[in-house]
Amino acid sequence: MRNLLQFFVKYRVVFLFILLEAISFLFIFQYNNFHRVKFLNSSNRVTGNILNRYSSSVEFLSLRKVNEELAEENARLLIENMIMAEQLATFETDSQFTQVDTLTQILSAKVINNSTNKYYNYITINKGRKDGVVPDMGLICPDGIVGVVINASDHFSLALSVLNSRWSINAKLLDTNYFGSLRWEGKNPRIATLFEIPFHVEVNYGDTIVTSGYSSIFPEGLMIGVVSEVVEVKGDNFQELKVELSTNFSNLTYVNIVGDRLKEELKKLEKETINE
Repeated sequence: MRNLLQFFVKYRVVFLFILLEAISFLFIFQYNNFHRVKFLNSSNRVTGNILNRYSSSVEFLSLRKVNEELAEENARLLIENMIMAEQLATFETDSQFTQVDTLTQILSAKVINNSTNKYYNYITINKGRKDGVVPDMGLICPDGIVGVVINASDHFSLALSVLNSRWSINAKLLDTNYFGSLRWEGKNPRIATLFEIPFHVEVNYGDTIVTSGYSSIFPEGLMIGVVSEVVEVKGDNFQELKVELSTNFSNLTYVNIVGDRLKEELKKLEKETINE
């Protein structure tokens, strides 16, 4: 305490000067309109800059939540678009059943691990059994199909990526409905191969490839990619189509998890029929 008093006594002139300066500025801004306006403008500018930086910091910190909300909204809109497309097809064909009627959209998930440079690539997402995720559910994104869940823990799931040569997808040409088996051959992460397309089928560059619907993983009509090359196989009745994948696996951040309510019933029926 004594040292503090000695400090004030030693620098009393400086403190007196600061006090008189403050009083002078107070009188100037209080009774001089020009200086008061200038001061207010300057203080507002400084305060505005501080608040703007603070707001930018808050927005940056909240980007994760915003991204998650946008992913959930994209998932909802994607399913609604699929339902509308199926309803339109139902109206045109006068059918009373649509495939998306059996589709369950679970939720959006964040990709926390993903590889594209291996022969067998996998994707890990941050949703698991406690979120309702089980094996054989499909992963999709707004650009197209992504993979299929093969294992799930309480809070995480592991999925086969489309970029996994152990997995093939039933796909078809959108215009002609000819279908075959699509598989990634372990080379270019943007190119897969569609096999078993009959040789007589006319295929053009840029033709759209979509899911066929002949599985309980993906509904019909989900985007896979476009034809980038047609390969004639000598001595074979089929041709191979190189497909440029619509999904860019190199910047995959969020996916949507989908399943089929009637999958177990379908599996049971097929198993019983085969056993018979």
